[in-house]
Amino acid sequence: MKTLKIMMASAMMLLGITAKAQFVKAEIQVSGLTCSMCQLATEKAIKTLNFVSDIKPDLNKNIFIITFKKDKPVQLDLIKKKVKDSGFSVSKLVAIFNFDQLKVKEDFHFDYAGSKYHFMDVPEKTLDGPVRLTVLDKDFIPGGEFKKRAANTTFECYRSGMMGKTRTYHVTL
Repeated sequence: MKTLKIMMASAMMLLGITAKAQFVKAEIQVSGLTCSMCQLATEKAIKTLNFVSDIKPDLNKNIFIITFKKDKPVQLDLIKKKVKDSGFSVSKLVAIFNFDQLKVKEDFHFDYAGSKYHFMDVPEKTLDGPVRLTVLDKDFIPGGEFKKRAANTTFECYRSGMMGKTRTYHVTL
C-alpha cells in the first residue's frame, strides 16, 4: 500500500506542478498593423479582457505591453483571439511570469489557470522572480517557424496544443 502511494505521488509530480505565481505582463508583437487606427482597434479589443489592467502600444515596433490584474487568471488564447478578431495576427508573445523557486528543465510542465505550460529547449535551472517566457505555439510565432519546430519535435502536444483534454502552451526562456 505504501508503495502504491509513493508511485501515485511520483506520477502526479511528473504530470505537472501547480505554479504558485502569476503572469505579470506580456509583450505581444502584432503583424499587419499599418496605422494608428489599426493599433487603436487592437488596443481596445485587448482592453476588454477582464484580466488586463493596462496596455501600452508602441506603433514603431508593432508591440503592445500588457499589464495584468493581480489574482486574475490570464488566458493567452483570449489575447490571441482579440488580436485575430481585430484583423491581425500575433507574431510573438513574451509573457513575464513571477516564479517562486520553480525548478525547470527540458520537458518540464507546470499548471496555471487550468492550462499546462511545457518547457522546450531549456537548461535545468531554478526560476525565481519575474521571468520572460516566449510562447512557441501555433499562432503565437510565424507559421514557418512553427512548422520547423513541429517537424523537429517528438512532442505530439506541440503540434496539437493539447495534452489529453488540457490546453498546453509550449514555452522557452
